Amino acid sequence: MRAKGGGRRPFGFSRRTVLIAAVVLLVLIGLGVGLPLALSSSGSGSGGSARFAPLSTLGSLVSPGPLGPAGPEVPPLERAPNLAPTGAPQPGRSVDGITCQVGGEQVAFHHHSRVTIYVNGHPRAVPYGVGIADPQLQPGVGVPFVYNGACFSWLHTHAADGIIHIESPKPRAFTLGNFFDVWGQPLSPNQVGPAKGKVTAIYNGKVWLGDPRDIPLREHSQIQLEVGKPLVGPVHITNWGRL
Repeated sequence: MRAKGGGRRPFGFSRRTVLIAAVVLLVLIGLGVGLPLALSSSGSGSGGSARFAPLSTLGSLVSPGPLGPAGPEVPPLERAPNLAPTGAPQPGRSVDGITCQVGGEQVAFHHHSRVTIYVNGHPRAVPYGVGIADPQLQPGVGVPFVYNGACFSWLHTHAADGIIHIESPKPRAFTLGNFFDVWGQPLSPNQVGPAKGKVTAIYNGKVWLGDPRDIPLREHSQIQLEVGKPLVGPVHITNWGRL
């Protein structure tokens, strides 16, 4: 049967009714499909709870002992041999899109994280000068402190205190894997620098369940990497000075 009137459609439904029904259908689809998808992915980001487990899941932990003396940046110095020699890209070169910038540090985007490393229960230090080509030490400080160099990568260290300086000309996400790449050292679930074995990562007092390369470098993040056993309880600093 032919519909009468330009605004009518078969079965007696008006154009407006059809449009309303279509909108309702889309909303129902969104509620029935889109919402579960959103909920299922809510913990999947680098800061999502799905990447963490309670510290208690590691069982008994060895005490990390007292912190070292305050360094030139205020956070304590590591009282341990270096995990590996310092390393940096050549001036103007980039690693993971991170440039070793000639002409000084970039401070438009500037914050700090700290990394502590243990190998079979023994501490290992991140050396000063990582990410700084031809590092030059400031005289009169009493301990090594890099104040200049041929170039500064956007991820670098000034002292052997585990502090990673994140300094770039624009905001972007950086990870611990980026830092190790700038350093020129491997990092994986089974290796930290030259040390090989099962890697346990602790991030701000919780067990990191993902690849340690994906650990985000955020403001005042406290990261601990452990290769092998015994496992050491997390080191926690409270005084960041002016960092």
